[in-house]
Amino acid sequence: MATGNPSVFLLTVNGQIEGANFPEYDNLYCKYCYVYGHDWTPTSGLDEGITQITCKGSQSNKLIWNFPLETTFKSTSPSGWPQLVVSVYGPDVFGNDVVRGYGATHIPITPELMLQLYFLSRLSIMYLLLLYQAFTDHPHVCSRAHVETSEVHKVITRVRSQGFVTVSFQIMTKDMKKLGYDTGTSNTQPYSADWSAD
Repeated sequence: MATGNPSVFLLTVNGQIEGANFPEYDNLYCKYCYVYGHDWTPTSGLDEGITQITCKGSQSNKLIWNFPLETTFKSTSPSGWPQLVVSVYGPDVFGNDVVRGYGATHIPITPELMLQLYFLSRLSIMYLLLLYQAFTDHPHVCSRAHVETSEVHKVITRVRSQGFVTVSFQIMTKDMKKLGYDTGTSNTQPYSADWSAD
């Protein structure tokens, strides 16, 4: 079989959603998904999932999930680089599951990053139902929130901080250098992200 120049590159994401620290809440679980551009396609693994419910230990406020992540993507361009979007849920006083925080980060090439999670605390009444539905059903809204700078988005959403989520990654790329993209000195890099809920 001929081995010419590659037409796509691969990005493999391995790691885990390790846990969270939410001082005010307990019995939480985490939903995750990836948001990515049109040129990106998952080729193996899962691109969304949900952890088990966990509660705090007697000696710590830490919630432990240790939920595995394993996904491989292929693409022809770095444009639309995948983002991991997480949403943390837990029971309210009536026993209904409600969101406790949102966060998103691009899949890293660099070793470390601290990322804030967000919690909606105030909305313009006109957009209340629309945005609630968007944040509940469409995680891409959270991923866009990190790059949107329009005055409309600033006016509509207000957020506050109330916790952290920790995720660790092992990232591998294949054929990016052959396609002319600089990935640094190594194509396998460990990564740990701490999300704080805003």
